[in-house]
Order: sequence, then C-alpha cells, then structure tokens
Amino acid sequence: MGTLAGVPGLSVVVITLNEAPNIDDALASVSWADEIVVVDCGSTDETVPLARRYTDHVSHRDWTGYGDQKNHATALAKNDWVLSLDADERISAELASEIMALIEQDPTHRGYRVPRTTRYLGRWIRTTDWYPDYQLRLYDRQSARWTRKPVHESVRIDGSVGRLRHEIHHYAYPNLSNHVATINRYTTLAAKELLDHNHKAGALDLLVRPTVAFVRNYLLRRGFTQGLPGLVVSLMNTYYVLLKYVKLWELGRTKDKNQHRNPKI
Repeated sequence: MGTLAGVPGLSVVVITLNEAPNIDDALASVSWADEIVVVDCGSTDETVPLARRYTDHVSHRDWTGYGDQKNHATALAKNDWVLSLDADERISAELASEIMALIEQDPTHRGYRVPRTTRYLGRWIRTTDWYPDYQLRLYDRQSARWTRKPVHESVRIDGSVGRLRHEIHHYAYPNLSNHVATINRYTTLAAKELLDHNHKAGALDLLVRPTVAFVRNYLLRRGFTQGLPGLVVSLMNTYYVLLKYVKLWELGRTKDKNQHRNPKI
C-alpha cells in the first residue's frame, strides 16, 4: 500500500531476537504496508538477512525491555499510524483489507484492538482465555505509548479505542516443550511484578486461583468444545496461574527471611 495524497500511511513495526523460523511469514503478511520497521536486539541466526528481503529499515538496538523496544521502533516509523506485530504473528488477508480501508478513510479512534487466535495442537483456538484475546496493535503514535511492564506490555492510548473484526493469527508455541518453557519464563516475571506491588500468596491462592482458572477456561469459556486441544490449553492456563502464585509465595518467603536477617535500624 503506497501513501495516498491526504491519506495517512501505515508503518508496521516488529522487534526481533532469533526469529528466523518466523520472520519470513510475519513480514510477508504485512508486505502491503507503506513501511516495515524491524528492530533487532542481537540475533545470531538468519533473522536480520531474512528481514532485509522485505525492508531496508532494519536496525540493531540492545535489549531494554518489551515496551521500551516497541516505543523505540514506533519512534523510527515515518508514519503516525502504526501496526505493531510480533514475529510469531501473521496478519490475515481479511484483517489486512480491513486495516487498509480504515487507514484510507481517516480513523475515528486513536487506537484499535484486534482479536487474536492461536494455532495450537493443529487447531485454531477460539475458546478459553486465549480468545478473542484482543490486542491493541493499531494506533496513532501521537496518542499512544507502550508501558514498560516486565511482562504482558500494552499500549496506553490518550483518546478513544475501537475494535476491528478480523483476526491476527498467532503461532505462539511450536511444541509443548516450548510452551512449558515460555510459561516458566513469564511466570517468573509475573511473580516478581506482583511482589514489587506488595502482593503475597498463601494456601488459598494456591488452591482457589488455579481451580477458578480451570473452571473459567474449560467450562465458562468453552474449552470443552475444542476436544483435547481445548482441554490441554485449559490445563496449561491453570498451570500458569498455579506456577505464578507458587513463585510469588517463594519470593515472598525469601524476602521475609532476608528482612528478618537484616532488620532496618
């Protein structure tokens, strides 16, 4: 899509690290955009040369956190309207058409949430906590800023936010081992964030919160309608909640011991 007279263009921004298996398909899905900006933080695989097949705007920046990297990539874009894409995501053809039509008619909101569906165990998951999983990815950068949370960073918009109809396709986990490793990494960050906000975990958290998560995912959000993949996603989401609060309990216990050993004078 080229920039039309009087019509804002669209820049796609992507941050990367060792995304060679994903980056080709990700950038191909947004090749219609006016500009693609890739900010890499030190890939040792073929991510950078693959990205350069789609854009000359590929640069290096040392890692400073998800939100900070995305703010930097957004600042490099030449257009005010920005679509932020992760390397393991694809813009569906229907979503591409919806976005192009929106940009060309002067959007009424300052940001737009987009539904996202994840490919898992051979199925598109459209149940559980994973769906519709609205992501605020399309925004006017003059009114937007990524938060600097250590996990699950998000965009803050100064203005109204709308919703798009069509989906981002998410290829998050190539296998179960990768999923477990990701859960382990993210729950460590999430537990530390909770601790930093003075949260603690006790026996009730470990018993009740995972149970509630399973009931919500498998029954209320209809994971049971998607067979074994729906059950596995429900169980893994439950495991995420359990592990997060177990780690929070462990961190809190360590913090209390350290305070006891080193009381403030």
